[in-house]
Amino acid sequence: MSFDEVREAYSGRAGEYVDAVGKIEHATERDRDALLAWARAVDGPILDVGCGPGQWTSFLHHRGIDIEGVDPVESFLADARTRYPGARYRTGRAEDLGVPDGSLGGILAWFSLIHTDPRDIDAPLSELARCLRQGGSLALGFFVGPDHEPFDHAITTAYLWSVDGLGRRVAQAGFTVVETRTRTTPGTRPYALLVAERRATASRAPARGA
Repeated sequence: MSFDEVREAYSGRAGEYVDAVGKIEHATERDRDALLAWARAVDGPILDVGCGPGQWTSFLHHRGIDIEGVDPVESFLADARTRYPGARYRTGRAEDLGVPDGSLGGILAWFSLIHTDPRDIDAPLSELARCLRQGGSLALGFFVGPDHEPFDHAITTAYLWSVDGLGRRVAQAGFTVVETRTRTTPGTRPYALLVAERRATASRAPARGA
């Protein structure tokens, strides 16, 4: 599906989505602990990409993390500003984050790329890499299964990735995968947390005679 189709699907069911997963208590305790530990180890500001109704942005903000939430669905951002005041939110998308090169210490993309057609996944991954400084950290959440297999997500079509399959695409975008954790929770699809560090870009050779 296209970006516009996904955005419209979420916009049309935003209230239903907020009710289902819009509180941090909807996340498991081990996920909350894991992402808080990850965020506290990040050196520099964090962007919560695809923040939805803002529960993760708020959770980390109120624990002293320098974080901003970004989402393309305006109704999610309006809800976040009402229910989770104090944290920062703005309009944006994974393919165009609107920050300078290398300006971020970390990016949280918690299930925010699951609707991206696998043929198009390199575009957002490259943008995430562009925005992170050398050594910056990416925490990526996704549903685990056969590579590229679509499934009927509650809102609109989403795609499965194997840990190795998505790990290879992340590596091709300029990252080194440093950790993966697969989760199985009753009543949900298997999912995973992948943590990767931004590799140094190749430096340009000095001009002859320099």
